[in-house]
Amino acid sequence: MSSESNEQCKVRAEDLSREIREIIREGNVRRVVIKDANGATYLEVPLAVGVVGVLIAPFLAAVGALAAVASSFTIEVERRQPAGEAQA
Repeated sequence: MSSESNEQCKVRAEDLSREIREIIREGNVRRVVIKDANGATYLEVPLAVGVVGVLIAPFLAAVGALAAVASSFTIEVERRQPAGEAQA
């Protein structure tokens, strides 16, 4: 059985695409939510392990378009953790 952990990071618009790529590359990502500085959700994408490769190009294109809308964002990441692994 696995558990979930959530984390948030604040990024500037020019760093948004790079940060999303790094998060996806790290793996075990279940869902990514991108919000503006006021907390309004701009994009919420569930990610499945087998589909990440297929979804990454359109997802990153959408992320790039978001960078033109606001100057700063909060990225919320929901991760799967294998059972027995301590949460940070």
